[in-house]
Amino acid sequence: MKGQSYNKLSPNLKRRKRKESFFKILMVASAALVLLSLVLILITILWKSLPALQISMIIKTPSSGYYLGEEGGILNAILGSLQLILGATLLALTIALPAVIFLQSYLKKKSTTAEIIRFSLDVLWGIPSIVYGAFGFLIMIALQLRASLLAGIITVAMVELPILSRSLDETLRLVPVELKETTLSLGANRWQTTTKVMLRQAIPGLVTGVLMAMGRGLGDAASVLFTAGYTDRITTSFLQPVATLPLAIFFQLNSPFPEVQQRAYASAAILTLLILLISLISRSLSRRLSRHKIL
Repeated sequence: MKGQSYNKLSPNLKRRKRKESFFKILMVASAALVLLSLVLILITILWKSLPALQISMIIKTPSSGYYLGEEGGILNAILGSLQLILGATLLALTIALPAVIFLQSYLKKKSTTAEIIRFSLDVLWGIPSIVYGAFGFLIMIALQLRASLLAGIITVAMVELPILSRSLDETLRLVPVELKETTLSLGANRWQTTTKVMLRQAIPGLVTGVLMAMGRGLGDAASVLFTAGYTDRITTSFLQPVATLPLAIFFQLNSPFPEVQQRAYASAAILTLLILLISLISRSLSRRLSRHKIL
């Protein structure tokens, strides 16, 4: 009897082992494909950018004949991208943080209102950037604004808002309920519990959400195409047009001159380096801030 039951089970065990081996191979192949794609992109960009990747590109603004192959750099686009992304992230965080605090502390977890808000944020996250650009263009017309840094900040903030909101919301939901209940039992009100306890526990996740939002905004070209404009000068006012690295890459790639096209790849390498620096800074801050977590 024992031998018969073993013979009946062994095909099932073999089938399970084959399935397990298949999925292991699939996971390893998927991971290798992701890593290979990243390496190929980086190698291609660096190889294409080496002939034009010079210090003058970082410290100079475009000359009058820059897009015809003459000397100059993309300092205007580097500074413009930083101005745009910092302003947009600050604006989006100013709106997202109170909204998530209200969602977490003043609404029931499974209330209809909370579910509608989360669903709306998910939909907003998936909307293409060009739609945000078109909507930002309508807002710009309604406010009688020209293409400017301010209009670009408003548009990119709308792109970043659902990313920041959902990231912070999911992070706060991971904070143990017991910690919240203990704080309330000690006499703290909802606002104190959220801002002084829950947010402190969520700081590493908040930093990660800010990183994701900044990465999306920094590499976004469609949303600022109609709203931020473009200029070869360094922007010194919120009402002036601003240059960005994605649009600088786009305009340079459209040039028929090979020298200018090489500069486009150099601009792409600089943009990739900026995102890498933001990632490293974010990871470092996350590790340091996680020391303040109670759990």
